[in-house]
Amino acid sequence: MSEEKAIIIGAGPAGLTAGYELLERTAVVPLLIEKSDYIGGLARTMVYKGNRIDIGPHRFFSKSDRVMDWWAMMMPIEASAEGEQEITYHQKNRLIKVDDSNSRKSDDGNEMILLKRRTRIYYLRKFFDYPISLKVQTFTNLGIVKTMRIGFSYLKAAAFPVKPETNLEQFITNRFGKELYLTFFKDYTEKVWGIDCDKISAAWGAQRIKGLSITKAVFHALKKIFAGVGDLRQKQTETSLVEQFLYPKMGTGSLWEKVADKIKDGGGQIKQGFEVEKLTVEGNRVVRAEVRNIESGAIENLEGDYFFSTMPVQELIRKIDGPVPANVREVSEGLVYRDFIEVGMLLKRMAIKDKESGGRDLISDNWIYIQESDVMIGRLQIYNNWGPCMLADPDTVWLGLEYFCNETDDIWTWPDEKIKELGAMELDKIGIINKEDVLDSMVIRMPKTYPGYFGTYDRFEEIQKYVDTLENLFLIGRNGMHKYNNQDHSMLTAMVAVDNIAAGIKTKENIWDVNTEMEYHEEKSSSETGAE
Repeated sequence: MSEEKAIIIGAGPAGLTAGYELLERTAVVPLLIEKSDYIGGLARTMVYKGNRIDIGPHRFFSKSDRVMDWWAMMMPIEASAEGEQEITYHQKNRLIKVDDSNSRKSDDGNEMILLKRRTRIYYLRKFFDYPISLKVQTFTNLGIVKTMRIGFSYLKAAAFPVKPETNLEQFITNRFGKELYLTFFKDYTEKVWGIDCDKISAAWGAQRIKGLSITKAVFHALKKIFAGVGDLRQKQTETSLVEQFLYPKMGTGSLWEKVADKIKDGGGQIKQGFEVEKLTVEGNRVVRAEVRNIESGAIENLEGDYFFSTMPVQELIRKIDGPVPANVREVSEGLVYRDFIEVGMLLKRMAIKDKESGGRDLISDNWIYIQESDVMIGRLQIYNNWGPCMLADPDTVWLGLEYFCNETDDIWTWPDEKIKELGAMELDKIGIINKEDVLDSMVIRMPKTYPGYFGTYDRFEEIQKYVDTLENLFLIGRNGMHKYNNQDHSMLTAMVAVDNIAAGIKTKENIWDVNTEMEYHEEKSSSETGAE
């Protein structure tokens, strides 16, 4: 009897997790198809002249024990340096203290380090805590009139919420009040998505900020003062409020490169530089994938028993060679994606300083949200604060300037030099750097980074119902499911899909259900999820 094979489209977190889990828990051999020359998908790390840059750094934090244990198994956690806060987390109902007595070293020197989160909003050329705190500085920055308007607006929203919530504007206003929404949410969110908030489904809020509110932010601040951060997993803390997280010393992509190596060592394959051209459907099964070598143009036909897709749903439907219902193709073509440009910028120093910097030419944030409406930049990463290994020279400053756009926008086709000039000009304009301090820059373009909750998204269920009829096709990951998943959510969709294969379960509802911040379905009973 020949061994079973799984064709996995995409070598990002979801695809790589699926490949590894199949090898560990089934007799199915994975073959991953990746069209790029890098591993990690949206969780990649690039190296530019010794400086490491992610496609927006990923926090390694999850309320799922399964994911946290998986990460710790894949890459050891560095013991706390003497005098620093102890690293503790719960592993399989045991409280683990990571110190020199039980820490294990990585063969390649790459370990998980503990980072403290510092994130702020830059607005009116001033810093505000994110989420907004009730500090004196906040009220001073806003002014008494603005502060009072925010307070009364919040009370009004609490007393008379909009029901039902049909769009993102209503979702946020119900939790923060109209004035705070207009001040800190509207402009930035519309900069990210390129569309008015009242045109975005409330489902986006339910996916990303479901439990966040003023009340919870205040409670969290008081809890931190009196009880500290506690367990690394912070299970009772909203994701937007977490205070610490793990991060691979050499960047996000280094962990996924390690996973890729384990897959290959375990007998799996990863074919890079290949693009899926066609998926042949016979009856209710996918039977083969036609792939093209991007460099040579050569075509290969790969047969499989199972197929996993992390490619954008729109592309998947276009590539299916079979009787796809007209309404499904219509909904698929109406799906919208948001694209991403990042400028890596090396500096002598930053012009802006804060009290926490200790006089250094560097602010203390991991990243800041640029709320200013007179510039295009949306978010700014300060890679110095993601660990010393992210820089070639610790005496320089390494920034990631993030721009949200569409492939149809002019900026997408600008030459790199023009985009670099834009970044330097904008940061200089709002007082964060002086242009003359720029030493070097580079540009990364990443298409289809964010699946949009508008367009035909409100009819996505029609696509879901169709693909679920293909019994051996599993959609996993962010773009694979058209869900704005975090990294751990994407991994869990892969894990649950493999659970189903291992247990012979036909349903896929439990895969689609992995989409909440507060509870993970893999933590329910095995009878509900098929988990071992």
